Amino acid sequence: MTPRPSTFSIVARDPEQDAVGVAVQSKFVSVGSVVPFVSADAGAIATQSFANVTYGPDGLDLLREGHSAEEVVSELTDADDEAPSRQVGVVGADGSIAAFTGDECFDVAGDIQGDHYTVQGNILENEATLDAMAEAFETTDGGLPERLLAALHAGNDAGGDKRGEQSAAMYIAKPEGGYDGGNDRWVDVRVDDHDHPIAELERVFKLYDITLLEREAPAETMSLSGETAEAVLETLSVLGFYDGTPSGEFDDEAVEALESFRGMNNFENHSLAVLEDAIARGWDDVAGGETAGEDESGCEDGTTGADDATDELDGETKLIEAIWQGLSRLDRK
Repeated sequence: MTPRPSTFSIVARDPEQDAVGVAVQSKFVSVGSVVPFVSADAGAIATQSFANVTYGPDGLDLLREGHSAEEVVSELTDADDEAPSRQVGVVGADGSIAAFTGDECFDVAGDIQGDHYTVQGNILENEATLDAMAEAFETTDGGLPERLLAALHAGNDAGGDKRGEQSAAMYIAKPEGGYDGGNDRWVDVRVDDHDHPIAELERVFKLYDITLLEREAPAETMSLSGETAEAVLETLSVLGFYDGTPSGEFDDEAVEALESFRGMNNFENHSLAVLEDAIARGWDDVAGGETAGEDESGCEDGTTGADDATDELDGETKLIEAIWQGLSRLDRK
């Protein structure tokens, strides 16, 4: 039997950013290589359940030709003898929305549409999975990436894929949104095989966000000082970037250490002043707490971390999470 990437996904549009995207999770390896198809000049498509991957490029071509999402779904499924076993969600760049769940998709299977989105899934633990995804997308603050990730988390928490978790992906396109404006690939992150793929996807996305996505400049910036400065310098010292004695003063030597950290991690997308501001604003949110992808043990796999985790990794994770939290107050360009 052909492997079935049974899964739950959300296809959505952000008209303010002129962006369209797909987020997906499955008990199937590398679901990001099968399900999502996205193009800024056409729309976004998720093809799943004995996925017919020709639905992706063919559907995007139909959207470019001016067909609505409803017309695309009809044309794709009418020409497919195995349509009863397929599932597809389509959101056009024009705002049209449609989905199809074949009668032979394994239960629980279904789809829900709302303003700017469609959610769909099969071999789900329950119908609540799709309801939770829809509610999370509608009620979550933030940009399209945050809302897509929230939908995946909510669906998984409500029941998710009946068989468990393995891979996840998020793919979003917007005009000139790619690296250096050279294409429309605004967000493209995947986790191909992981015990907790959605949490890992969020961690990878935050790193991607800091490194590649641009934010509006802040009206004013904060400097590191006091206990926060000392804690940050202790972390930079453990990571090997700072040779001085950590204190509450973030002096020139401290700024040089932060610059070295920025260069090592390819964070030149943000000025030193903006990075320092982000850490100053975000540090208290993560210091001593959990970060994305971790549980109470401090490790992604639920272990104590005595053998696998190191202070260096933990410190770097804290700094990256603090930067992301601090930058989150700024709109993406």
